[in-house]
Amino acid sequence: MIIKYDANGLVPAIIQDATTKNVLMLGYMNEEAYQKTIELNQVTFFSRSKQRLWTKGEESGNFLNVVSIKNDCDNDSLLIQVNPAGPTCHKGTDTCWAETNNSNFGFFSTLEDVIAERVANKDTNKSYVASLFSKGINKIAQKVGEEAVETVIEAMDNNDELFLYESADLLFHYLMLLQAKGFTLKDIEAELKGRHK
Repeated sequence: MIIKYDANGLVPAIIQDATTKNVLMLGYMNEEAYQKTIELNQVTFFSRSKQRLWTKGEESGNFLNVVSIKNDCDNDSLLIQVNPAGPTCHKGTDTCWAETNNSNFGFFSTLEDVIAERVANKDTNKSYVASLFSKGINKIAQKVGEEAVETVIEAMDNNDELFLYESADLLFHYLMLLQAKGFTLKDIEAELKGRHK
């Protein structure tokens, strides 16, 4: 791999969780740190403050186990995907931005948060979600069944717009059913990962 080090002999290394795709930290490597990272298969940086190499986790045990290393289009920065063995930040947080390193499913995660908020608020007059939850899990499950049948019917027709509409209804109600059972998309992700070979 061709790496263009800066005038100080360093290259920035962006550390990203290989599974969640969250950025965990930014560090710097010199040629020796890069070679040690390859040798150990654990991220090793050059500490600008201590002026020495340090393998992340050498004291805490929270190693960053390398999955892949990519160079950017100008060969002057690295993207290192890792499996972290614990919190990444020296302050004990998952990331150096004090964020939790959870899987994020984009807008689906937002919907999960909205559902949880509406269930917690219990405003059955203003919230369809709260109203459905107040009727119990059997009613939520029944609604998922109804939406599944409607989705199947639309799948057999030629109206893609209605198919997508019913699919969205099905997914929304399924997210509600997951929460009613005490689960989230993270649990489904874990189940599917366990089946993947």
